[in-house]
Amino acid sequence: MRIILRFAYLWLLWLGLSGCKGPLNNPYPAVERDRNIFYAALAEFPKHLDPALAYSADEYSLINQTYEPPLQYHYLQRPYVLTPLTAASLPRVSYFNAQGQKLPESTPADQIAYSEYLITIRPGIYFQPHPAFAKDASGHFLYHRLTARDLKNIHSPMDFPVLASRELTAEDYVYQIKRLVHPKVHSPIAGLMQEHIVGLAEFAQEIEHRYQKIDPQEFFDLRPYPIRGVYALDRYRYVIRIRGKYPQFKYWLAMPFFAPIPWEVDRFYQQLPLIERNLTLDWYPVGTGPYLLAENNPNRRIVLVKNPNFHGETYPSEGESADTSLGLLRDAGQPLPFIDEIQFILEREFIPAWNKFLQGYYEASGISSDSFDQAIRFGAQNQAELTEELKAKGIRLETAVAPSIFYLGFNMLDPVVGGLEETKRKLRQAIAIAIDQEEYISIFLNGRGVAAQGVLPPGIFGYLEGPQGINRYVYTWKNGEPQRKSIEEARKLLAEAGYPGGRDPSTGGPLLLYLDTPGGGPEDKARLSWYRKQFEKLGIELVIRATDYNRFQQKMRVGLAQIFTWGWNADYPDPENFFFLLYSKNGKVKYGGENAANYENPEFDRLFEQMRNLDDTPARLELIQKLTEILHRDAPWVFGFHPKNFTLYHGWLANVKPNQMATGTLKYLRLDSKQRAQLRAAWNRPILWPLYLLLLGLVIGWFPAWLKYRKRMHETALA
Repeated sequence: MRIILRFAYLWLLWLGLSGCKGPLNNPYPAVERDRNIFYAALAEFPKHLDPALAYSADEYSLINQTYEPPLQYHYLQRPYVLTPLTAASLPRVSYFNAQGQKLPESTPADQIAYSEYLITIRPGIYFQPHPAFAKDASGHFLYHRLTARDLKNIHSPMDFPVLASRELTAEDYVYQIKRLVHPKVHSPIAGLMQEHIVGLAEFAQEIEHRYQKIDPQEFFDLRPYPIRGVYALDRYRYVIRIRGKYPQFKYWLAMPFFAPIPWEVDRFYQQLPLIERNLTLDWYPVGTGPYLLAENNPNRRIVLVKNPNFHGETYPSEGESADTSLGLLRDAGQPLPFIDEIQFILEREFIPAWNKFLQGYYEASGISSDSFDQAIRFGAQNQAELTEELKAKGIRLETAVAPSIFYLGFNMLDPVVGGLEETKRKLRQAIAIAIDQEEYISIFLNGRGVAAQGVLPPGIFGYLEGPQGINRYVYTWKNGEPQRKSIEEARKLLAEAGYPGGRDPSTGGPLLLYLDTPGGGPEDKARLSWYRKQFEKLGIELVIRATDYNRFQQKMRVGLAQIFTWGWNADYPDPENFFFLLYSKNGKVKYGGENAANYENPEFDRLFEQMRNLDDTPARLELIQKLTEILHRDAPWVFGFHPKNFTLYHGWLANVKPNQMATGTLKYLRLDSKQRAQLRAAWNRPILWPLYLLLLGLVIGWFPAWLKYRKRMHETALA
């Protein structure tokens, strides 16, 4: 009897499987099969969704879909340029002297006391529906005095019975700037902005003093307290005053730090019953962007859905010359966003996420070292290409050089490798030739990088392609590409530096140099061994001094490290954000700044101070070229590499163009959900023959038992 029941169960299972629509391994509900949903894997949930706090890539990938600062980066154009987002136009900038008199635009930077940014917001932009704005018939807020009893069955702000909205105003932007220095917020840019924004430091002191006098559980309303340098002129216009001339400030206006926060939302989320349920602004954003956060489950997923109040931005109508042929302008002028819903799904391990991408359950994927050979091969011209397996699936590879640089730095305060004497320069130049960055990129990055010719990465104003852009102290231009100089030339420089054959004349032995590094564990062994071999080409002995990270940082602060490796990711796409890494007034030892090499060259400093405050003009480009030439000659760094990001996309996804500065780009993407469903079904057909064999085996095994059972029943009947 038990065998019969098993057979019946398996028979019903087979009928069910044969009648299923869609793949059996589909991790999503059947109702989502043809829906316009973008699925993305998230390795780690973001810590902050409050725009005053968030400052990492994973956080920006979420909040930039919901929040809108006044400016944004153009999706298609390169080099990166700013365009209006909620602003009606780019800010109007005026300059003033200490007496408040307006100055001409051509006024030298040292004569400008402050700059004034006038920002005009487009009317008719509304916040997403949210309970913070809900009012009763008398105009009183419904949910600004909540108790624990009121939150029964409330698990997210979207669960409240009444949701409302209101128009975006200039005051919302002013309020957010005030929040940057709120005593409870601790924004990572509070200190920097107090240096630049007129009156913000005094405002921070005032509200700190007042905040100490109130009950911490009460709402601390920032509206009554003005900032001297930030104020609204009317409903749609506000002003930000900056000390001196700081043209890079415009890039900050494209970051979530300067997105609007309504006071009603701040008031709503300061209620203790909501805080106790983790219903906070740091968990549930409120913005004017194309999407709103509908679900936030840190153990499973975050779901964004279309904001019904979105103001109707359209897809860009212009881009780079190749964008038309690539199909990136087919949707020009069409209303955004194209995708209805975005699901960020928690995948702590890369391999499960990679397999689901191959099965069609995620729209895009990075490439880990474990999956690199499965995804990428290198062609005859050493160009990265997809493997045939991935090409057959219609998967596309998109690459983009990151606005970052990794380098090997010399401590210019060190008596051996530092200094600007000609012999010291030649020592560093020889080392720069010997360290084969192309080999490093091939071995340790799977080819995902570009050897740096200077401090600027591609895509930044001032970066030059071709023979005029190479570091002529390290490379020659040959056969249409830069070629590293020979090791013989490096040895010649080393001899001219006073170390023939890499020998130290003071000891008669090999020249000893020291690479200071944090860590030094098993994962670093191959990389550090590679560095030793690079120095061995010159006869130099490289000693690795590995310490824990805190000790390494301390050695850097006091100037005890001799040679080190370091990196920098751009905050904004301006050459100033890279050259300042070698400005003497940012010296690590003297000033605690980002000039880790402690490089100091008066001529470089003078040109940098001229360049930093200029607009992107031919005059600025000329200064950049001079600055670059000085760095090539002085060689305070061995210019390493710019990382190259490899991302895979399925063929059903359109309008894909990597943008290394903007993260709020999901609104531009279009996907074909019907094609995706068809390909998922084709790629995930169930393998049923083992089940058929099992059924056949059961039948064969069951038949003798059935015959015996029948015989016994027959004998019983006769009896």
